[in-house]
Amino acid sequence: MAGIEDKTTEDKEAERHRAKMARRKAVQDAEVAGKTIEKGLLIVNTGPGKGKTTAAFGLALRMLGYGKRVGVVQFIKGKWHTGEKDAFAAFGDRIVWHAMGEGFTWETQDLKRDIAAAEAAWAKALELMVDPSISLVVLDELNIALRYDYLDLEKVVVALKARREGLHVVVTGRNAKPALVEAADLVTEMGLTKHHFSAGVKAQQGIEF
Repeated sequence: MAGIEDKTTEDKEAERHRAKMARRKAVQDAEVAGKTIEKGLLIVNTGPGKGKTTAAFGLALRMLGYGKRVGVVQFIKGKWHTGEKDAFAAFGDRIVWHAMGEGFTWETQDLKRDIAAAEAAWAKALELMVDPSISLVVLDELNIALRYDYLDLEKVVVALKARREGLHVVVTGRNAKPALVEAADLVTEMGLTKHHFSAGVKAQQGIEF
């Protein structure tokens, strides 16, 4: 008798769950159906936490999975050998990669050299943005170049806003400028809750590069 009562209770709970999920699905379906705009997005990954570039390359991998072409311009990390660059090389000419940075400003200690490198990288970014065969452009650490005023912020924002229809652009780096944040369609702030560097752990292959 107790077993029958327990089964009945379980059935009632299952039915309540089904009803709740059905209501949730109806709300979700209505919300999805209300989204009708399709456009190229300006995406900004910023904040002090780890994962800004990693997230951008995740989108690049997704785009490549659909047979699209992707362009990457690295504004700071040009001298680093990275595993992701080697991995993306397997996609052949569907990935266009330009590592044009000279390293962080405290490494070069040469303002003119930093500015020249940033300007060259931005010129390459503009080339990729007008290439109709490219669906996604990743501007890695562009925020750093803007933070140190290596590039004219207004000109960069104007060009990003005027990008061709359908092109997605991802900008990474800490301290995104307010004007860029305002212009973006999607902004993600990577928070820092805990980082292994503070415990003396060095940058490691496959994790940081």
